[in-house]
Amino acid sequence: MRSLTKVMAASAVAALALTGCGRADEETPTDTAGGGASGAAEAFPKDALIGVSLPQKTSENWVLAENLFKDDLAKAGFKADVQFANGGVGEQQNQIQSMVTKGAKVIVIGAIDGAQLGTQVKAAKDAGATVIAYDRLIKNTDAVDYYVAYDNFKVGELQGNALLEGMAAKKPQGPYNIELFAGSPDDANAQVFFDGAMSVLKPKIDDGTLKVTSNQTAFNQAVTQGWKAENAQKRMDTLLSASYASATLDGVLSPNDTLARAIITSVKAAGKPVPVVTGQDSEVESVKSIMAGEQYSTINKDTRNLVKATLEMVAALQKGEKPTVTDDKSYDNGVKVVPANLLEPLIVTKANAKEAYANDPTLSKVTG
Repeated sequence: MRSLTKVMAASAVAALALTGCGRADEETPTDTAGGGASGAAEAFPKDALIGVSLPQKTSENWVLAENLFKDDLAKAGFKADVQFANGGVGEQQNQIQSMVTKGAKVIVIGAIDGAQLGTQVKAAKDAGATVIAYDRLIKNTDAVDYYVAYDNFKVGELQGNALLEGMAAKKPQGPYNIELFAGSPDDANAQVFFDGAMSVLKPKIDDGTLKVTSNQTAFNQAVTQGWKAENAQKRMDTLLSASYASATLDGVLSPNDTLARAIITSVKAAGKPVPVVTGQDSEVESVKSIMAGEQYSTINKDTRNLVKATLEMVAALQKGEKPTVTDDKSYDNGVKVVPANLLEPLIVTKANAKEAYANDPTLSKVTG
């Protein structure tokens, strides 16, 4: 497990800890009320109902997750109730409550807004269900049992390093003009991605290697509501008009592929050279863009592996066993430290794309 001393030294991360959501201080005791690893649940029948509530279909990975959960839960003998909450938070709240009413033994939740599900998660816990936060942390409740995700702080670190490396490859000597984008503020991961990236980029901003020409360096200035491409494109249009009439834009920190493509669209429409742009999620169109030499990088967080890890948790719970936990100190949701199973993300550029996607049936075709 990565040392959290370095993590908490970053000022952005310290701010996150003060808000009570995200990564916990290394010194947080794991045996306080609500904290620490959850014990094994009581075993339940192999054909029990498992509920999966996913957010809106904002990326290819959520659609893939839906299909995998449906197929793999059925193959394992469970009854599956897998739903998207495309209508928003209210719809997701109703879905979770319905799963509780139907008697789901485990409810897996990819939260739209992890701060607005406390009542439903408590109802699930009171009914004897185990709650697993999938990909996004559920905040401000002691009723969430486990968190399964890729290491999202490391995702941000990888993105920050990729931005620096990509710009240096294009122009060996700085300074570099950059802009910062973050995800949706109602997604608990968005701040963690941003803080991870800023742990790499802020020292370079402070020493003058990097210049954020717009001066918009705070998370709340960089957010993209709803992770919507049109919102990122509008903001990029505004930044280019206000700050880059004569200056050259060298790089853009983008938290995911959908926003990266929107940023590139904006830059092209302005008639400017495409800067180094980061991303995440290994979306097909972005991998094509990387291979074409436009988008610089993405992050491979193979949804197949994340769903597999979640189903392994479900299988352990069905047997009355304690699921695998790799980190029981880092993810503080504001009320408890949630035991987490964290998977390792992989940075992908054109240089390693073929190797990175060699076992991916779709992306291996894109990379040749």
